Amino acid sequence: MRNTLRFTGVGGQGVLLAGEIMAACKIKDGGFGLKTATYTSQVRGGATVVDITLDDNEIRYPYANEGEIDFMLSVANVSYNQFKSGVKPGGIIVVDPNLVHPTEEDRKKWIIHEIPIITIAKEEVGNVITQSVVALAITNTMTKVLPKQSLIDTMLSKVPEKVHAANKKAYELGEKYALQAMGK
Repeated sequence: MRNTLRFTGVGGQGVLLAGEIMAACKIKDGGFGLKTATYTSQVRGGATVVDITLDDNEIRYPYANEGEIDFMLSVANVSYNQFKSGVKPGGIIVVDPNLVHPTEEDRKKWIIHEIPIITIAKEEVGNVITQSVVALAITNTMTKVLPKQSLIDTMLSKVPEKVHAANKKAYELGEKYALQAMGK
């Protein structure tokens, strides 16, 4: 089964690392995973999008089809507005409410959850850089596209050992907030 996910932010935000980790996990588990990143003309501060395609079968086209994306997570209003149209009607969108402001029309078209991703990383984990792991946990908890432990193991293999404890905490918090947002 194919799953298409999208992360949006601005250049310099670490949340985009989550896409690389998800694709690597799917490959490690014997499937196919692809991360395709697009950066606007401003490298730092410009809108950024990363599309992740996960499939049990070979992926023959490297880009997500606009209007067919199942899930999007956004931590920047400029990129949210630029890339939200790629999400299919009824798809799930997670936004950081301190940074992204969906319209009432958006709320009618998509299932929108507001989770303060950067605040969680900064204040509860104590390290803003862990926002990518908070986003990773939220995404996988809501979509269930990858085995949890395999994803955690892949994530830990991509970060220095000295930050393993902080990243494990970030994952746990992301999962907790995702379950709360879904009412579970």
